[in-house]
Amino acid sequence: MPDKNPRKGTPMNTSAPSFPLPHGGFSIGSLALAHPTVLAPLAGVTDLPFRLMVKGFGCGLVCSEMVSADGLVYGSEKTFRLMASKAAESPLSIQIFGSDPAIMAEAAVRVQEAGADILDINCGCSVRKVLKSGSGSALMQEPRKTEEILKKVRNVLSIPLTLKMRSGWTADGKDAEILSRIAEDCGVDALTLHPRTARQGFGGKAEISHIRRIKALVKIPVIGNGDITSPEEALKMFEATGCDAVMVGRASLYSPHILRDIHRMLGGLPPLGRENRSHFSAMRGYVKDMVHFYGEDTACRLLRSRLGWLAKGLFGSTAFRSQTASLASWEEALQRIADLEALQPLENRTCLPGYGQGMSHESPIFQRE
Repeated sequence: MPDKNPRKGTPMNTSAPSFPLPHGGFSIGSLALAHPTVLAPLAGVTDLPFRLMVKGFGCGLVCSEMVSADGLVYGSEKTFRLMASKAAESPLSIQIFGSDPAIMAEAAVRVQEAGADILDINCGCSVRKVLKSGSGSALMQEPRKTEEILKKVRNVLSIPLTLKMRSGWTADGKDAEILSRIAEDCGVDALTLHPRTARQGFGGKAEISHIRRIKALVKIPVIGNGDITSPEEALKMFEATGCDAVMVGRASLYSPHILRDIHRMLGGLPPLGRENRSHFSAMRGYVKDMVHFYGEDTACRLLRSRLGWLAKGLFGSTAFRSQTASLASWEEALQRIADLEALQPLENRTCLPGYGQGMSHESPIFQRE
């Protein structure tokens, strides 16, 4: 029997788009979001300065880096700093990971007290260190334990609760189907599915048919994630799966304007691509926010690699990356950005091929979720 389209009651054509594009935002529990776009939680990337930059391009919901529940409960100052926020980025989802139900519940209270708008539970990270602790994707192998975590966390929260997962440990996606039902029954308000197996990491191709299957299975919102490297790919995911929103991860490192262009295309407008004025303004703002948040020395150390992400595909980017590899001051950073901007043709709109397609999955950044 072919899959049924839950919105039309007719068999789905798996080789062609089936669903209408969304208009406007969507809601997670009681929280209304202006746009159906979400910034993925990326360890070592989606700190406060980065989230503020992406929010500047209109992202509907931004997510923190992955936060250790143990670190929150045992008072790690470094862990608490991951939850630092500003009103300008609201609404904010803070993602936690862990495996002990009692500790996860206590950590959830800390997250809510810190002012998060949403708490997200990580059932998708497949990094070996996380898996060894029984966290992340390991929870997909223990549905009863995960159910206990979700019940305890839901019981202590008043803010919306979400869960991010992979398709599971086998290619058939059955683990995700089981966990989706459990999550909905436990009062989870929305699900995010990255349709790769835990063993795949970021290799291979995301199997978005799994997203469509989960969307047909539950009544709560489903957010699609995986291989969204352009606004066109985002629209394809909406049309092919019926998902309520899309989550963008790696493409945002190089092309934060992808969020704005997804919104434009949903509204029937053409994408603008990477415009000089907005892109370089975002780079300067990012430098200033980094210095304000981390202090100049730490910010410059981090910016030595991060500015290179934002320069990818621009004229002079190779020399720029070399020059910023030894960045020593925020004034130098701003001067390097000004020099790079001066090299760009007037009215240039340089779009990366596919907004960052071809990014290496071997980078350490892409091995964490």
